[in-house]
Amino acid sequence: MNRAGFSAAALVCLLLGIWEGAVRIWEIPVFILPPPSQIGWTAIVKAPLILPHAAVTGAEICLGVLLALATAVPLAVAMFAKPMLEKALSPFLVASQAIPVFALAPLLVIWLGYGIASKVFMAWIIIFFPITVSLLQGLKSCDPEYRTLFTLMGSPFFKTLALLYWPWALPQFFAGLRVGVSVATIGAVIGEWVGAQQGLGFLMIQSNARLQTPLVFAAILWLAAMGLFLWGLVGMLEKQIITWKS
Repeated sequence: MNRAGFSAAALVCLLLGIWEGAVRIWEIPVFILPPPSQIGWTAIVKAPLILPHAAVTGAEICLGVLLALATAVPLAVAMFAKPMLEKALSPFLVASQAIPVFALAPLLVIWLGYGIASKVFMAWIIIFFPITVSLLQGLKSCDPEYRTLFTLMGSPFFKTLALLYWPWALPQFFAGLRVGVSVATIGAVIGEWVGAQQGLGFLMIQSNARLQTPLVFAAILWLAAMGLFLWGLVGMLEKQIITWKS
């Protein structure tokens, strides 16, 4: 473990120790705030109960990411190729993020039902924007001198896109993708809160209603682990693809 990783681990241990000590010293009831030790124990012991719900939420997130990539990448390229299209669509992109996702969730459940579709769409709404904006800015940030060189060589747009614009934009694209996958859990869980029969959000709502607070925190812990895993996975892909960056 490097120095930065050790410092982060030490800080986490310190915060957990303060939390554990405060709960026990002030004898805070478990149903209000359980100690980290009990949350960790619950996350392990209740794994057979949590895992099926985590698998559902994970599937919703992954499908949301795939849908976002399938729509954000072509749209970003189209807006880069046609600046007028960017001017026309930018207000709609911003508006899609200005509207609280909690306000859209009930409508999506009505339109798409209580199944997985409404949750995937919620995740897509959150992931779509950072990927589109990051990729678009990456494409636009290409060095004008390289653009001029490809133009003088008579390279068509799609060839220039493949050989120049796309490699140039990859670092910003992965930055947006990292942000997208890390917040994708928000959309999926909010959709499950509004209406679902399975998933970590559903488990949290049911546990909260029964005052099973350790189980609520355990579900949150699993959710955080999924977000960190996706963040790390995107980072690994970035290192494998952008070899010249390192």
